[in-house]
Amino acid sequence: MRHQLVYAGACVLACLAPWLAAAPAAPGGAAAPFPGWPAHFEGRPLTRLPLTAREERFGGDFPGRVARFTDGRREVVVRFVTGATRRLHPASDCFAGTGYRVRPLPLAVDGDGASWGAFTAEREGERFRVRERIYAEGGGSWADVSAWYWAAAGGGSRGPWWAVTVAEREGGR
Repeated sequence: MRHQLVYAGACVLACLAPWLAAAPAAPGGAAAPFPGWPAHFEGRPLTRLPLTAREERFGGDFPGRVARFTDGRREVVVRFVTGATRRLHPASDCFAGTGYRVRPLPLAVDGDGASWGAFTAEREGERFRVRERIYAEGGGSWADVSAWYWAAAGGGSRGPWWAVTVAEREGGR
């Protein structure tokens, strides 16, 4: 099961593949200092997982930092983003690009009232429920990567931003 979660994490991190050139840093000047990774997520302690060599390559030119965690039942990929970039892709693109059948779900709303983009990803009996959102430290939240990008690139949001993707196994193997 652990190797399957590692593979799912690799799929999510594949979102960082440099398909398009990076946009310039968000308005506002120099990149923000990195505040450190969260120790908890939704009330559960996080344990950091190592990035694979492939994940390291995908994140090499990413404007910010990437880490992968588990809370014991889910995998959580956290990206600290310092500038508007096309290198931040929807996780659904990554799953679909690695052979998963992706089915969009209605927006998910968490206990704090935040909206998350959501979908299921299924392949060969493996099924994951995935949700993702991006939020700015200074306010603002997006359930859609494209909406975030245009807000960031157009100066309607100042970073840094946190992009969080949560993959949870459903049934199957």
